Amino acid sequence: MGEEQIMVRKWIRRLVVPLSVIGGFVLVTAASRPRIVPAVRARGSFDDVIVSNATQMIEGGRQTFRFATFGDQVFWGDTLKLHQAIEGAANGGVGGGLSPSAALSLGLKVDVDALPQPLIEDLRRGRVNLNDPAVTLALLKLNAVLGVTGFFNPGGTLSSVGIQCALCHSRVDDSFAPGIGHRLDGWPNRDLNVGAIIAFAPDLSSVATLLMTTQPDVRNVLNGWGVGKFDAELLLDGKTSGPNGSAATLIPPAFGLAGVNLHTWTGWGSVPHWNAFVANLEMHGVGRFWDPRLNNAAQFPIAAAHGFGNLNPTLNPDDDQITPKLAALQFYQLAIPAPTPPEGSFDEAAAKRGDGLFSGKAKCNSCHVEPLWSEPGWNLHTAAEIGIDDFQANRAPDRRYRTSPLGGLWTHTKGGFYHDGRFATLLDVVNHYNTFFGLGLTGQEKSDLIEYLKSLPSAE
Repeated sequence: MGEEQIMVRKWIRRLVVPLSVIGGFVLVTAASRPRIVPAVRARGSFDDVIVSNATQMIEGGRQTFRFATFGDQVFWGDTLKLHQAIEGAANGGVGGGLSPSAALSLGLKVDVDALPQPLIEDLRRGRVNLNDPAVTLALLKLNAVLGVTGFFNPGGTLSSVGIQCALCHSRVDDSFAPGIGHRLDGWPNRDLNVGAIIAFAPDLSSVATLLMTTQPDVRNVLNGWGVGKFDAELLLDGKTSGPNGSAATLIPPAFGLAGVNLHTWTGWGSVPHWNAFVANLEMHGVGRFWDPRLNNAAQFPIAAAHGFGNLNPTLNPDDDQITPKLAALQFYQLAIPAPTPPEGSFDEAAAKRGDGLFSGKAKCNSCHVEPLWSEPGWNLHTAAEIGIDDFQANRAPDRRYRTSPLGGLWTHTKGGFYHDGRFATLLDVVNHYNTFFGLGLTGQEKSDLIEYLKSLPSAE
């Protein structure tokens, strides 16, 4: 064999090995497109940095969601003096106080995992007086009341109280007793009577001043919201009633939001926008907020008059208790999936038939696009497009309603459907669209479609 042939064979041999590796890589990635990853990742690579960052963000966001008051205790405590009404005159406050039984009746929840074992045993044996406000103070000291933090003086009396995201957007699984159990972050608390809790505060003069009315009138409005509802626009436009009664809307879920563009019933903005909005303007924390749309005095007279569209423009960044927490809070919320329905909670055969209807004759997938269950993109519609009044839509900048994600519908049937609960059942919702769009669904088809909605997020 000539020297030239030997050199050619060596060259071919060197080439064949990398080609076989490349070929194997192509075969592997073809079976798993579009995810293309190297077989080996070097330790200390930027991939590891990303994973570490994600872990820290989720944990930081969880802490914020559950426990951060954003400094809002200055409002709920110093201004409204809510803490005094909670502790009652017998414990250094005013009035009769708030007992655990009364708190549970208002929809407040207790985290069983925050309770020491001796207290759990005493509760089981009925040794705890749940009609004593002093027990409520003890629960607050344990940080066991979802979404509420008590601040205590050295002598043990309450000095202030603050609230967190978890107040409205968490529940418990009732595993110990009704209202007492393990946390379910992101689940809307449709048992919570937010208006009645705020109305419980001794001093609502600051709210009355904003609304240019009296404290009794403010309490009437708050008590008219009803269970599971909250009016986020009250202190922006001053509207207290709508075509169906109260101007308040149902508390929405805070799960299943990954990939969903706009947040809230009327699409005010993305998740971090709404978190900043709520932390600053609803919870009354200490931070910066910018939304020049609130300068529209015709639409938002109160917000425009008080500069809510450019809140705290000279605030020292070191004093901002909201902005530094927004990134991790969003990360955690996007990580909360829509809960899977319990086994046996829907008819599987009917749900399979309903799946075909959802994407076919019923045309639901035209807006509630699987698997986001909302439009990929700008997920808003005018009231005329969905056949309802535009009252609540006109209280938001885009004057539209968001296509709400449908995952986990089974967790928030209490209070009805749509932003204001106008449809008591899923059948009422289906009947509305069947009539409005002229779908011609039969009774069986409606039933199958409802079973499919109850199954979301579907495992298929």
